[in-house]
Amino acid sequence: MAEQQNILSEEKEGILYLTINRETKLNALNIATIEELRTAFEEVVDNKSIKGVIITGSGEKAFVAGADISEIAELTELNARKFAENGQDVFNLIENCPKPVIAVVNGFALGGGCELAMACHMRIATANAKFGQPEVNLGIILVMAERSA
Repeated sequence: MAEQQNILSEEKEGILYLTINRETKLNALNIATIEELRTAFEEVVDNKSIKGVIITGSGEKAFVAGADISEIAELTELNARKFAENGQDVFNLIENCPKPVIAVVNGFALGGGCELAMACHMRIATANAKFGQPEVNLGIILVMAERSA
């Protein structure tokens, strides 16, 4: 597995454990983390020794508490659209992964974090898991449809 800054990875007995490791940001998704997820899942598809994937978030507060708003606030409209499209592409890659992908939701799964959990084939929630899509309060709706090329 390629060296990554925001995702910890460990392979044990054919299972790849991916931990989103941005605990101080409640594991919020930023551009780099989305790309690291893409890289990880591209490698999963090609790696015959990996039989399945488990995704979780570091710490006990959040699985993924959505997108990193501090980073998104700095983006132009075009770059924000590209960020959203890249995220959707990665979620589609996860959803269509030929190997089972399990989300272990250990805290907040909000917005993009809830979408990430929904992209997984199975979700296991700890007692402190909280799912939500607060973007609807901003008049933004979730679109999980696959984009055409």
